[in-house]
Amino acid sequence: MSADRDFAYGAAAGLLGDLLLGDPRRGHPVAAFGRAAGAVERVLWRDHRGWGALHAVVCAGGAAGAAALATALVRRSRAGSVALTAAATWAVVGGTSLTREARAIGGALQAGDIEVARERLPHLCGRDPQALDADGIARAVVESVAENTSDAVVGALVWGALGGVPGFVGFRAVNTLDAMVGHKSPRYRRYGWACARLDDVFGWPGARLTAGLAALAGDSPSGAVRAWRADADAHPSPNAGPVEAAFAGALGVRLGGTLSYGGRVEHRPVLNAAGRDVEAGDIERAAELSRRVGLLALGVVVGARWVLRSATSGRRKA
Repeated sequence: MSADRDFAYGAAAGLLGDLLLGDPRRGHPVAAFGRAAGAVERVLWRDHRGWGALHAVVCAGGAAGAAALATALVRRSRAGSVALTAAATWAVVGGTSLTREARAIGGALQAGDIEVARERLPHLCGRDPQALDADGIARAVVESVAENTSDAVVGALVWGALGGVPGFVGFRAVNTLDAMVGHKSPRYRRYGWACARLDDVFGWPGARLTAGLAALAGDSPSGAVRAWRADADAHPSPNAGPVEAAFAGALGVRLGGTLSYGGRVEHRPVLNAAGRDVEAGDIERAAELSRRVGLLALGVVVGARWVLRSATSGRRKA
C-alpha cells in the first residue's frame, strides 16, 4: 500500500503546486519536450504515416522511458518517490494556467475591450480571433476550458494513477504531439495520423471521467447528462464531444456551431441546443467548474488506486 500512499501524497502536492504557482514562465519541461519533438520531426518528416508513427514512438516512448528510469532510481526512497510524483504532477497538470488565461479574456470582455480579448485568445486556443465577436470569443473560451480540463488535468491524473510517473509523462507527451502534428493540415494529414489516433486512445478515459464529474459538480447534473447523451457523438472529436457537451449542459449554455481555424470554416453540431448563448460571465463559471472537476478527479483516482490494490491483495491472500 506504500506505493498508493506515495502516489496520493505526491499527486496532491503536485496539484497544490499547480494551484498555487501555475506553470513556470521559463524552463517548462513540456516546452523542452516540444522543442525536442520539433527537432525529431525535422529529421524524420516524410509525407507518410509510417514515419509519423516512428515520430510518435521516438518522442512519447523516449519521454516515458526516461520517466521510468527516474522512477527506478528513487524506488527505494519514499521521500524521493513522493517528490518525483509531485514534480511530475506539477509539470504535466496545467489547470491553473488554463483558468488564469480564461479569466483574463473574460475580464477583458466584461470591460468591453474586445481587442485585448482577441489578442489573448490565441494563448488559449487556435480559433481565428478576428472572425469572432464578443459572444463568439466567450464561447470559444468556454469550449477550450472544457476540453483542456480533460487534456491538461483529468487525463493526466488518470494516467498517473494507472502508470505512475511514466503514465503522467507519457500522457502529456502524447497530448503535446497531437497539438503539434495531429491536425489535418496538408503537412500533417498523414505524418500526424499516428499521434492523433494515439491521443484519441489515451484521452478516452479522462474525457469520460471529466464529463461525469462535470455533471456531478455543475449547476445542472440532469442537463449535463442529457446533453452528453444526446449530442456528444455528433462532435468530430471522440473525446472533446462528451466533455464539451457535459460542460454545456452543466452550465446551461449552448456550445458548438460555426467556427474558424486558420482560415478554414467548420460547421460543428450544436451542443445542448436548449441552452442559451454563452456570455462573458459564463467564463468565470466554466473556470470554477474546471477547478472543482480537477479536485474531484484527484479524489477519484486516488480512491480507485486504493480500491483496486485492496481487491488485488485480497484475492492473493485468498
